[in-house]
Amino acid sequence: MEEIVGEPLYIEIGCEEIPAGYIAPALESMSRQMTRFLDENRVGRGEPHVTGTPRRLILSIPDVSTQQEACTTEIIGPPKQAAFDAGGKPTRAAEGFARGQGVTIEDIRIKETPRGEYLFILREESGSATRALLEKMLPDFIAHIPFPKSMRWAGLSVTFARPVRWIVALLGRETLDLEYGDIRSGDKAMGHRFMSPEWLTVTDYDSHTRNLAKHYVIAEIAERKKLIAEKIREAAVGVGGGILEDEELLDEVTQIVEYPEPIVGEFEEKYLELPPELLITVIKKHQRYFAVTDTDGKLLRYFVTVANTIPRDPRLVAAGNGRVVRARLEDARFYYREDQKVRLDDRVEQLKGVVFHSKMGTSWEKKERFTALARWLGERIAPDRLETLLRAAHLCKADLVTGMVGEFPELQGVMGRAYARLQGEPEAVAAAIFEHYLPNRAGGSIPEGMEGALLSVADKMDTIAACFGVGLNPSGTADPFALRRQTLGILRIILEKSFRLSLCELIDKALPLLADKLTVPPETARKDVLEFFRGRLLHYLVSQEGYAADLVEATLAVGIDDPVDAVARTKALVAFKARPDFESLAAAFKRVANIIKEPETLPVEPELLQTAPEQALFGALSDTEGIVNEALARSDYDAALEAMSRLRGFVDAFFDSVLVMDKDERVRRNRLALLTRIRDLFSGVADFRKIQTA
Repeated sequence: MEEIVGEPLYIEIGCEEIPAGYIAPALESMSRQMTRFLDENRVGRGEPHVTGTPRRLILSIPDVSTQQEACTTEIIGPPKQAAFDAGGKPTRAAEGFARGQGVTIEDIRIKETPRGEYLFILREESGSATRALLEKMLPDFIAHIPFPKSMRWAGLSVTFARPVRWIVALLGRETLDLEYGDIRSGDKAMGHRFMSPEWLTVTDYDSHTRNLAKHYVIAEIAERKKLIAEKIREAAVGVGGGILEDEELLDEVTQIVEYPEPIVGEFEEKYLELPPELLITVIKKHQRYFAVTDTDGKLLRYFVTVANTIPRDPRLVAAGNGRVVRARLEDARFYYREDQKVRLDDRVEQLKGVVFHSKMGTSWEKKERFTALARWLGERIAPDRLETLLRAAHLCKADLVTGMVGEFPELQGVMGRAYARLQGEPEAVAAAIFEHYLPNRAGGSIPEGMEGALLSVADKMDTIAACFGVGLNPSGTADPFALRRQTLGILRIILEKSFRLSLCELIDKALPLLADKLTVPPETARKDVLEFFRGRLLHYLVSQEGYAADLVEATLAVGIDDPVDAVARTKALVAFKARPDFESLAAAFKRVANIIKEPETLPVEPELLQTAPEQALFGALSDTEGIVNEALARSDYDAALEAMSRLRGFVDAFFDSVLVMDKDERVRRNRLALLTRIRDLFSGVADFRKIQTA
């Protein structure tokens, strides 16, 4: 990259405490917005760096050019034919173009374009000062930082995640002059809200972050996270244990403090009789505390909380935290004991009174639908597990009507498994009750057991089919039923478990079960659901597996009905692309596909093959078809592509020597029929028209 000679840019937006989940997306947007603005405005720059705390969002770029680059813009006018008459005199069109651009007729030039000769002028644009560009842009930049929810304050028209209290905007040592709401930019930022509530003068990023640290603000997210991890580990060791590793919780806590200080709390031994998952949920979800375990991973009666200040009396704070945790654990203990008085079988009936969705019926109806899907799946994939699968399907939603899940909804499945074990259900049934919710987050684990995997697919497919069937399709920004996650969950289970399963058949089984609920024509819902699966599989293979988008598009265009097969084709094509002759091979195949317009395959009449190249191509094709079809039958796409590649020389020779669109209709149709046979052969792997070639 060319070295940028410029000044550092520093932006800090200070505000009231921002919710933890808002910070990372906001910082990402800030970096993206600023990068796009500077690049589009021809301002040289270094790489942006973003970081933040609950009270400040920071963007810094080490080098930003102080002047916009000059440029020359070509402005096209009317065609020459309309701009000058037969005698070469300018017409009103030419005069109007010159007048509109502020030039004379003598300044106008003529250039040849694919559409003919046109008038044009070259306009020289000198660069503006970067300072002026930024001052004009930054209020809009702040306004467009996205948050799940924004608010207004003090009767102002502007919005932000929380009320803005200061704005630092520096280009070099100069303050950029701008205003957002009632806050004017300056070079002052606040230290820690409680331990150092004083204004600090900002000169540059490095010195400011060092100064912030002296005033109890660890501005760098990575540094703060590392410090928290070290401190909570030391705190747990101090009570003879270790921290239960939880990256998600660590990330969340990192975004709710500016200066971390660990405090150890404790609760009574009697609460350790509760299921570990329940204890962890109460400690983590409701209090954002870290659980402590012994060397064997067993929970101890301690927890570690991270305060945002150094308390005057840590014992007093620990005692308060302990009271809060004990109150929650006592509630959990009460529900845990009460729930065991009613068997899960008896609770299943209560699902008839629980509305899953007004358009989709009760939880009982949903349970009946996905049980039918689970039976269909079990009969095809694991008939020997069918009895266990159906038992798990019958019980898996029963914990929704327990007191514990009513109080702690995030424990659905967890408590169902615990109560199933307590009432003596087989471990496979208990495990499936928990696992049928998996994966329950992006990148989460899929079910380990066969029963849990099949039940998860059935439950998720019922939800997806039902939503599309009643018109609750996800939009670009709204997906209230997490259909994207659930669809990806089904695909991951199918792929990681290697289930040879027809998505079309699964959808066709799910939709009739919803017959009395559907408000969308079944054929429309079926098409939309299948297309939704295609989109999620494409996204998964490109964003998570790292495959090139054009190669994935090419293979998925052939079909996604069998996801395992679709991925096998993609992997084979990716490997095939590594060949040094791939570009020429793909170009040859694309040329064949592009010339064929008719969808049907016509028979080739060998006696009409007049030239040696077309006769040779027909012979090679006849030899290759058997090899390719045999490879495709056993899903050996590497072998199929290898065999197909041998046609390249014959295809090139054919196009070099043969006129496809011959004047003789019979000859023309016969040559098109030959090319159609080739197209059909390699379309068993991919649509090569979608592959980008040089």
